[in-house]
Amino acid sequence: MRAAKTKTARAGFDRGAFFRVNRMLHAYLSAFAFLLLIFFSATGILLNHPEWFDAYKPAASEADFTLSSAELSAAKAAQDPGPSLARAAAAHAPLPGAYASADIEDGQALVRLDGPKGSADLTIDLASGKTQARIGRANFLAIAQDLHRGKNSGVAWRWVIDVSAWLVMGLSLVGYVLFFSLRFRLRNSLILTAVSLLTLTAIAWFCVP
Repeated sequence: MRAAKTKTARAGFDRGAFFRVNRMLHAYLSAFAFLLLIFFSATGILLNHPEWFDAYKPAASEADFTLSSAELSAAKAAQDPGPSLARAAAAHAPLPGAYASADIEDGQALVRLDGPKGSADLTIDLASGKTQARIGRANFLAIAQDLHRGKNSGVAWRWVIDVSAWLVMGLSLVGYVLFFSLRFRLRNSLILTAVSLLTLTAIAWFCVP
């Protein structure tokens, strides 16, 4: 009778099958997350040491052009002229970045574009349409750093960051479950987990200003 109950209990939860599914999930999640882990790890190091690449900042450039009267009229008629002026200026010159802000006063508009690929500051005369653009294009390292932070990177890249975070969390949780399949290493794994948690807590509490 006792043997029958044990057999029924085992039939209800197959430990071996549970760990096999987790190994399969770990393998597939690793395949998806491998390049993302490398990218965000490498750009995290770059973000933590911006002084390494101060000498590689590209020089700013300038561009002059004139917005048409139709473009100026459309911008003035808009509820928020800033984005309309930014779109009109982008049709005249290859400007990096997306619309960030605008300050309109005394017949002049100061429009700021910003994004991972660079930035542009526009000075627009709202009477004549004459526009001066100061353009700063980002190099590869600056682009990588801004993509890591998700700074002005758009909806699509924010999705990439969210999906990356969920993948890494899933990969970590599945990997931790697999610790429990290693009976001879479980004790050491739990000790290392506790030590890492205490170390991070101590650094955050005592060393971070």
